[in-house]
Amino acid sequence: MMKRISITVFIAVFLTACAAGTDFKRIEINQLTYGSDTPETIKQKLGKPYNEGTITKNEKQFKTMSYAYASGRGSAAYQGVTPARAQGFYFFQNKLVGHEFTSSWEVDSTDFDESKISEIKEGNTTIQEVIELLGSPNGEYIFPLATNETEKAKVYLYSQTKGSAFSMKFYRKLLIVTHDENGIVTEVKYESSGER
Repeated sequence: MMKRISITVFIAVFLTACAAGTDFKRIEINQLTYGSDTPETIKQKLGKPYNEGTITKNEKQFKTMSYAYASGRGSAAYQGVTPARAQGFYFFQNKLVGHEFTSSWEVDSTDFDESKISEIKEGNTTIQEVIELLGSPNGEYIFPLATNETEKAKVYLYSQTKGSAFSMKFYRKLLIVTHDENGIVTEVKYESSGER
């Protein structure tokens, strides 16, 4: 399995070290139009991004755009964690093909119960059952960010940072649940790293 690196993760790590960025209001999944939204339409909603770049996945190059914010004075979901949030967008041929959001703030934490992942069965579980099990996803990919043209993927992402700039502990977990046009789960990918 090729490791998938989330653009929002690196932004969140950097921000927690320096408590910076500009606060922003998350764009929900139902407020996005895949295959139609462009970098310009996202900027109209959120303003100037914190970072822009490119990433290669599935042998294709995607434009990326990220918004991020962290503050040592906010309320985190867990004690000792620096509250931070980030939202990243992926574009192929200037059209939106994916986004993801992560937050360690108490008010909009994206933490999820990874112990329930084993209950998701490829070829049997529906994506609606996944949502009932884990809650609403905080990201989505379509083709070509998702591998197959007829499939989509729901994304669950959580990252957090503890400690000071000289002694940081970073933790992240990423779950990508791919489903077909009938809503049946076809693939489950989960990875985690760091120390909780």
